[in-house]
Amino acid sequence: MDELATPLEDIRARIAAAAQLTRRAPDAVTLVAISKTHPAEAIMPLLAQGQRVFGENRVQEAQEKWPALREAHSGVTLHLVGQLQSNKAEDAVRLFDCIHSLDRPSLVGALAKAMDRAGRRVPCFIQVNIGEEAQKGGCAIPEVPALLAEARGADVPVMGLMCVPPAKVEAAPYFALLGKIADDHGLAALSMGMSEDFETAIMLGATHVRVGSALFGAREAA
Repeated sequence: MDELATPLEDIRARIAAAAQLTRRAPDAVTLVAISKTHPAEAIMPLLAQGQRVFGENRVQEAQEKWPALREAHSGVTLHLVGQLQSNKAEDAVRLFDCIHSLDRPSLVGALAKAMDRAGRRVPCFIQVNIGEEAQKGGCAIPEVPALLAEARGADVPVMGLMCVPPAKVEAAPYFALLGKIADDHGLAALSMGMSEDFETAIMLGATHVRVGSALFGAREAA
């Protein structure tokens, strides 16, 4: 994939158009390019076009890919969008600039200790199991207030909420529900919307959209 072949400008234009429909500036929405499973060679064309916000699912994969890429390209912001094991909290705090998958009290404790040791506070999204799906990670909706209070008490910064709606159904009601929960708790940021539904998410208030396959094509097997 060479620089001219990437769909980045098209995705940016679609984000801008959706933002304008809600009377927001295009830069009010952050495009997180989900580079999980993709090699450095696939990421470099997007870096060459100025994309600087990327998302990874796994701490170990990010450790292998990103130190060299960051050395060669300044200003990269790295987001962890996959589930985080508590025993990986210290590595995550050192490597990532934002964590989208805070979902349980034990992880609050692990992140608080890791942030104290690292001397940096990494902003987080609470991941909400918005569709109440047993197979998915995320905090149950009724447990959001307690988890938010615990994070605030531990000085773990929470900037907003994140969700992954159920597959193969209309995502809009789930995005709207996440927005209501965020409003109820004074949270301004919403991480929601992926390649197939990011425009809908933006029209329902998304501040961060996580786009992978629309930018990189189908993922390689993990």
